[in-house]
Amino acid sequence: MLRNTQARYGWITIVLHWLSALAVFGLFGLGLYMVDLTYYHPWYREAPFIHKSLGMLLLLATLFRLLWRFSNPSPDAPANQGRATRIAAKLGHGAIYVLLLALMVSGYLISTADGRAIDVFNWFSVPALIHGLPQQEEFAGTVHAYAAWSLIILAAGHALAAVKHQLIDRDNTLSRMISPQTKERATL
Repeated sequence: MLRNTQARYGWITIVLHWLSALAVFGLFGLGLYMVDLTYYHPWYREAPFIHKSLGMLLLLATLFRLLWRFSNPSPDAPANQGRATRIAAKLGHGAIYVLLLALMVSGYLISTADGRAIDVFNWFSVPALIHGLPQQEEFAGTVHAYAAWSLIILAAGHALAAVKHQLIDRDNTLSRMISPQTKERATL
């Protein structure tokens, strides 16, 4: 099942979710690692190249994910979730998307501040459409750092909430994002 149903997420949503999660945590770790590299370190140029390339691919995946989300309905919330929980979940998901976009746009602005395009794994280049703004790199760098930490904290809370819903509330919140297989099929 590729598309979402009223009860479960489809494979496209699931794959996009987990690839995004891996990319976010991987990019965060790589970002922390690379900021302290010295000029003579072997990864001084390679780490930012990988970071920028993965960031641009994540931007494309996020834009596709948003299109998919708006063209494909999300499953209904489990019946045992109250109104406050549903509102918190919607606000949390919205904040994750806003932070993702702020993070990637600020990363783009950092990388293109000098007018150079971003080379994505030597597959294609993303042109520097906005560059040369006063203190562009510094301002975008500050936004990038705050957005990265905020996203990681929010994503960790998101993961903990999913585990809590699965193990304590037993409402299958997490299992719906792991496999599109329905409960009825699982028992066959």
